[in-house]
Amino acid sequence: MKKIVLFALILIAFFGCKKEKAVSQQGKIKNDIQPVTAALMENAVLYEANIRQYSPEGTFNAFTSDIPKLKKMNVKILWLMPVHEIGVKNRKAKEDLSVEQITDSLEKAKYLGNPYAVKNYRSLNKDFGTPEDFKKLIKTAHQNGIYVILDWVANHTAWDHPWITQHPDFYRHDAKGQMVSPFDWTDVAELDYSNPNLRKAMLEEMKYWLTTYNIDGFRCDVAAEVPTDFWNSARAELNKIKPVFLLAEAEKEELSQKAFDVQYGWEAHYIFNGIAQGKKTVKDWDKYAFKRDSLHLGNAVRMNFTSNHAENSWNGTEYERMGDAVEVFAAMTYMVPGMPLIYNGQEYDSDKRLKLFEKDTIAHSLSKMFSVYEKLGKLKMQNEALNGGKKPGAYKRLATSSDDKILAFERTKNNKKIIFVANLNKENSSFTVETEGTFTDYMTQQEITLAQGETLHFKPWEYKIWIAK
Repeated sequence: MKKIVLFALILIAFFGCKKEKAVSQQGKIKNDIQPVTAALMENAVLYEANIRQYSPEGTFNAFTSDIPKLKKMNVKILWLMPVHEIGVKNRKAKEDLSVEQITDSLEKAKYLGNPYAVKNYRSLNKDFGTPEDFKKLIKTAHQNGIYVILDWVANHTAWDHPWITQHPDFYRHDAKGQMVSPFDWTDVAELDYSNPNLRKAMLEEMKYWLTTYNIDGFRCDVAAEVPTDFWNSARAELNKIKPVFLLAEAEKEELSQKAFDVQYGWEAHYIFNGIAQGKKTVKDWDKYAFKRDSLHLGNAVRMNFTSNHAENSWNGTEYERMGDAVEVFAAMTYMVPGMPLIYNGQEYDSDKRLKLFEKDTIAHSLSKMFSVYEKLGKLKMQNEALNGGKKPGAYKRLATSSDDKILAFERTKNNKKIIFVANLNKENSSFTVETEGTFTDYMTQQEITLAQGETLHFKPWEYKIWIAK
């Protein structure tokens, strides 16, 4: 009997040590998904979620139940807008109005604050749920093969963040010794990265979310306003805990040399809007594409998008900005090199500007775009020609008889070839394109054969994705 008990104790100790080793290797947590790699970025699709606005409940649990739908669209990286407790002091009701200026108590209560005014980097917004609910969301995402990145606001804090009183030296001050806001963002105070103690503190706050909740990285708000050398050192330190994915809200090449995996494709986005509004033409896209390729750094990857939370709230929905061209530019975000983004609600054809400072809700009624994103995501996942990370499929512009209105290009990699042709114009167009052969029309799955010099007829904003046989 003593031998049996002794043997059982040995087994418990053995497996306990084995488990402890697995946990310690990941910085106090056991990894439940394969580590982030550069290969992930080649065909990844990003999804941005605003927990407050995603569902009527505005909770982690309500969002978690929909994670399998993200998997259907082949989403690989889930970006959560800030989930922290929001500051109360100087809280904004609208861009030019603070809650403190409102006298009516009922009116005042509806303003929940700016998600980017963080009151405590280690807190969770109680309106969203509990720590256990948040852990369940992350675990469910991982079980569906989806990585989770958290929106990180490193440039500023809310005015009632504990550091305001405990560490006033963490903040920038004006000539009169007063703390200052960045830009005209009066609900936040700007941090001072010349202080090494702030840098240490900020890094510890970021580590907390890796070790406590097992998140997979960060989307870094106004990343160019924070010194690049901070991001470089932060990336190195975070990677000691686990490999992380970092997305910069910036378009600054030096940020990609050591720190960030992906940056915003702002310039491409504005060209999309300009073409849709008749202010730009395909030639403007060609200039950008040439510049992008000629200036491309090995680590620079762009996030392609037709909307995000800031564009939606302040500049209008994609339907306001692009009208009938929404689908063709959504397709382009998948077809050109880079990583496409879906902002929550786009898959439901939402044409609503979501309020940023108060409760609003996305209508979840399936129409057209969910199936479009599903098809585009499947193609990007399965066809190497659309690889868009550090080893992207080649991009070759194909000549057409109407190069200011018709965009045609091919993507190729490892004997895979895809041709994209689009009428980026509000008029019917007849044209020829420099290609021939037999293809599968991906969106209809019909076979087509094109002869060299054959005249094609496209409706306004019509596009085709042809897969080479």
